[in-house]
Amino acid sequence: MSITHLPVRKKIALELFRRYRKNESRIHQLNYILWECTLRCNLHCLHCGSDCKKDAAVKDMPAEDFLRAIDELKGLVNPNKTMIVFTGGEALVRKDLEQVGLALYQRGFPWGLVTNGMLLDAQRLQSLLRAGLRSATVSLDGLEASHNWMRGATQSYQKALNAIKLLAQTANIRYDVVTCANQKNFDELPQIKEMLIAAGVREWRIFTVFPIGRAVVHEALQLPPQQFKAVFDFISQTREEGRIKLNYGCEGYLGDYEGKVRDNFFICRAGINIASILVDGSISACPNLRANFIQGNIYNDNFSDVWKNRYAVYRNRKWTKTGDCASCKSYKYCEGNGMHLRDEQTGELLFCHLKRMEEAEKAAV
Repeated sequence: MSITHLPVRKKIALELFRRYRKNESRIHQLNYILWECTLRCNLHCLHCGSDCKKDAAVKDMPAEDFLRAIDELKGLVNPNKTMIVFTGGEALVRKDLEQVGLALYQRGFPWGLVTNGMLLDAQRLQSLLRAGLRSATVSLDGLEASHNWMRGATQSYQKALNAIKLLAQTANIRYDVVTCANQKNFDELPQIKEMLIAAGVREWRIFTVFPIGRAVVHEALQLPPQQFKAVFDFISQTREEGRIKLNYGCEGYLGDYEGKVRDNFFICRAGINIASILVDGSISACPNLRANFIQGNIYNDNFSDVWKNRYAVYRNRKWTKTGDCASCKSYKYCEGNGMHLRDEQTGELLFCHLKRMEEAEKAAV
């Protein structure tokens, strides 16, 4: 059966979800903020969308500037229901995360971080927890050789695994492991699953690489159609087993796989519920979205005003109905895929999940 052929019950569910998505866009309640606190990084990952380096040309944003922008949201958001996540670069290269985290905690905001695990040892974790750390995400991109290849460092696998095991033994923190599926680790996914289960990990996410940043020039990061589709079969089967909670990332509409590979139907929440502050002060949605998708800058604009009065390109997606999307029967459920999968200069779609899986179906005939 074709990936685009939907059972009647799923069509009804997707129609109801489409109405929900429109309402979410209309209300656009901000409840998730990402802070790109640095572009410095202690690794050199092949798929980095920000092209981070050990010594970044753009300096770290001063903590007081970020906190001032957050304070501008007073009256717009409920701090207790608004998650703030530190990202980078590698967030833990900053020595003042605890001070920033504590300041957020005192304002009522839960906060978390995304890390490669290189600097997350027991001492630093306890320090972060005392400052109010609520969640963490650690990247694990294969077994040892595959992970180290992708991350560009021989110790990166062991450091990431140590960080994962440390979090698994820690109470009062929500954490997950995220894996970038690629040609190098595709056959390792079942082994990774068993390893994570054995370590006590309860939540795992898989995503696929989209062609931006360094990922454009590394062909091994891109799954060929049949492997691409097989990833969703693996996720679906793992979810049916119920031994670990596995979700696919929020990257795109998946046709009949919707409802099978993640907890919710596809919705791109960029600019709908999610904002980000980039290291240079730019106000965006996901940190991957730059160039023409930037909506302002905290050094020139009020963060609250920007959220309320801009972001039209995110909330009215009619402009995405071009190219392949113009005649696509699934457009009403997809609205042009995730924003980060569109060219930041032209707006044209760079990658379509349905198209890749339809290629797999044709090849299998």
